[in-house]
Amino acid sequence: MKDILENINKLFESKVRLGIMSLLVVNESVDFNTLKQYLEVTDGNLASHISALEKAKYVKVNKSFIGKKPNTTYSVTAGGRRAFNEHLDALERLISGRQK
Repeated sequence: MKDILENINKLFESKVRLGIMSLLVVNESVDFNTLKQYLEVTDGNLASHISALEKAKYVKVNKSFIGKKPNTTYSVTAGGRRAFNEHLDALERLISGRQK
């Protein structure tokens, strides 16, 4: 059973992180407020989950200004995309009962 769980990524066990990554792999970038709205989380909750993904180098943070207003957007890194796809593949194998 351990082999079948090998590529389950602990960072994606949280439904918020799973949601963040799901949104980022299908969009070029997503801003903070859009993530917050889709995931229905507080500012602090979202910030802490983004921080964990950024620390793992799965998410890139892009800060800019629109006029004088700060705008923070996020995008998935190549490593983040790879880790997320491996996680999804591992889940599919677990569900179907397939081994590697």
